[in-house]
Amino acid sequence: MLYDASTPKEYLEQLESDWRKEKLIEIRSMLFELHPFKEGIKYKMLSYEDDKGVIFQLNAQKNYVALYVGDASKVDTSGELLEGINHGKGCLRFKKSTNIAETRIDEFIKKALEMWQRGEDIDC
Repeated sequence: MLYDASTPKEYLEQLESDWRKEKLIEIRSMLFELHPFKEGIKYKMLSYEDDKGVIFQLNAQKNYVALYVGDASKVDTSGELLEGINHGKGCLRFKKSTNIAETRIDEFIKKALEMWQRGEDIDC
């Protein structure tokens, strides 16, 4: 789903108060705990960037919350960090049944951030 918001505050205000908003806020909080990202809106989604540019995007879809990460297989070559998370090449999908606390998404985000800061290619 795309939200017509120009600021993160407007984006969050447009979300329905349901499980998707809860999961999105949980992932958003995790991102801020791990790095002092600048939060903005790009492509009608929340975006997280540092001085090198946008590294993550976050969006509430109809059936899941999506964290866009570039090429997930470049970050987690063994697939261990993404175990229990539905994902595609560049999108991690958190469905209603996903218990984020039982995943290793925080480790995945840390690793992606470290690779990004070293200048490694994690793009699709």
